[in-house]
Amino acid sequence: MSNKVIFSTLLLFWVAIFQVKGQDPAFSQFYANPLFLNPAMTGNTECARIALNYRNQWPALSKAYVTYSASYDQNLSSLNSGVGLMLMNDVQGNGIYARTTVGAYYAYNLQLTKDFVLNFGVKGAYYQEKLSGNDLTFADQLNMTTGQFDGVSADVPQKTNLTTMDFGSGLLLGYSNKGYLGFSADHLTEPNLSFYSNGTAKLPMKLTIHSGVSVNLTRGGLGSDNPEDLVIQPNILYQQQNAYKQLNVGFYMSKFPFIFGGWYRNNFSNSDAVMLLVGITYNNIKFGYSYDYTISQLGGSSGGAHEISASWDFCILKEPPRRKIRTIKSPMF
Repeated sequence: MSNKVIFSTLLLFWVAIFQVKGQDPAFSQFYANPLFLNPAMTGNTECARIALNYRNQWPALSKAYVTYSASYDQNLSSLNSGVGLMLMNDVQGNGIYARTTVGAYYAYNLQLTKDFVLNFGVKGAYYQEKLSGNDLTFADQLNMTTGQFDGVSADVPQKTNLTTMDFGSGLLLGYSNKGYLGFSADHLTEPNLSFYSNGTAKLPMKLTIHSGVSVNLTRGGLGSDNPEDLVIQPNILYQQQNAYKQLNVGFYMSKFPFIFGGWYRNNFSNSDAVMLLVGITYNNIKFGYSYDYTISQLGGSSGGAHEISASWDFCILKEPPRRKIRTIKSPMF
């Protein structure tokens, strides 16, 4: 690899990490990671749920973005509530930068009418960010005479490890088993994540709106309580974080035990990706795989993105509930 290419890569990484305000990882299987999508989805299950997620974005660029997450949430029907925990690790630049998040979640379930249910959720999270300073090379270390990187940079960060707290909240409105509308706001305090003592690098507030309906192709009309029915679920998801905007439109088609999905993602400034998903359910365990085909200028050289999800629904608490929580019908993946 030429020095010109090396320099360009380092410069791009420098801009991404230190000059651009931070952003959250993005999952293509939104509903397979419900707590990350919206705290109001905490406990939106009959009993308990464990969810595991893995995403490898742009694998052709040497592990550019690799994200892992694991979550547990539990329906507490006697309290009309749900509680949950989530652990996430986001690694960038082949380990040069890493963010670890541990979050606690709570949601309250309110039966508005016979058909309408409203969930209100909150999140509190602990963030730890690490920077491998020894693996960084800065632009001012480039010797223009020899074309080599040497010397000591004046841009070396004063900190390579920082921690902070963060908070978020969300709402989820469900109409019987026919459709839903959700809204969430994350990073309400916009914590400062700068590695420089006098620097400012706020994690911008992230706003999310998501909605969908269930169309029963077997019986006609909306909604279904029978997993054997052929159901198509058109969905839309919009997210905004600082100046970055993203619109996802697509659908899921399910007939037990299979589910298929297709999505189109647009960043307003350009078309980003087409996403395809396939999933299967076996004994309350769900597996999903999706692939993002990049259609932006980055093109196929990035390798797209691979994403794998697994979840398990199970019951622990056997006590008779005071009132059964009405779960809001949302896609499985």
